[in-house]
Amino acid sequence: METLVQAAEEKFNQNNYSEVLTEFTKEWKDNEGLEALLNFIAPKVPVTRRFEYRQAPDDQIFCSETDDERVGGAGFKRVRFSGEAIQAKTLNKGLTIRVDADDIVGEDWQIRYVHLLMKRLFRNELRRAIKGLKENARVIESTWDEESQPDADIRQTLLNASAEMGFAPNRLLFGELAWYLRQDCYALQDNAGARISSEMTREGLAEKLLVEDIKLLKKQNLGLQGNEITGNEIFAFYAQNGLLKDEPSNIKRFVTPNSDGGLFRVYLEEHTKFVDITVEHYSNIVVTSNANITQINVQPKAN
Repeated sequence: METLVQAAEEKFNQNNYSEVLTEFTKEWKDNEGLEALLNFIAPKVPVTRRFEYRQAPDDQIFCSETDDERVGGAGFKRVRFSGEAIQAKTLNKGLTIRVDADDIVGEDWQIRYVHLLMKRLFRNELRRAIKGLKENARVIESTWDEESQPDADIRQTLLNASAEMGFAPNRLLFGELAWYLRQDCYALQDNAGARISSEMTREGLAEKLLVEDIKLLKKQNLGLQGNEITGNEIFAFYAQNGLLKDEPSNIKRFVTPNSDGGLFRVYLEEHTKFVDITVEHYSNIVVTSNANITQINVQPKAN
């Protein structure tokens, strides 16, 4: 049965694969910043379909050696990753849209539909990454008003994490309501320092808090629903780009590239009165360490 399924898939791929549209996905312009936000939360790590990664121990996320000098006649000390070895594989994900012949307008119609599917696929991945943060975060409840110092509260959270685990989160993800509430707190305080804090950019705040970057999570733009995100959350976590599969990062997005180096493939299945356009990819979003993932829920003081 498996052989028949594989044969059917190979035949479908041969008959419907679109090299031109697949090439477009490699040059796709992400005008909403979805891919950048996804890589900010869950950096991509290229792997084969089936792979092994290690669940990073909290006390070994950052290591250094004092014995990296080679002794004559011997080799260098080997770097080894410890932690539980986990067997995993990337999952086949994709979407198909059916375009009726009567709805085809313009010469670039195929590209426009591929663009639509690409955005939806990245939104789906973002929802998975955010779910990973929420399910593994230590939650802190905080109330902010005109007497509060929001930046001091966030700094203390980072310092507490550093004292407990030996390293601090390097990235912050603000819900838009949390960002507005921070601005409002400082705007209500009648002093020069508060006014500067109120008008501070996210880049300026990142420098102030000694974190790598701060990004904004807009619930409406990502299509997030219900209790997935309320907008009053601030997530603190550790991540870095350009990872190997066993290097430290709270969440990783393992991806399997195509033979041409791209991450997506596009198929066109033409029928008499409609065309099915499919975009697929292989990925798996994994929380490889929950050390120091913190979720600060901020609320205004009740009147």
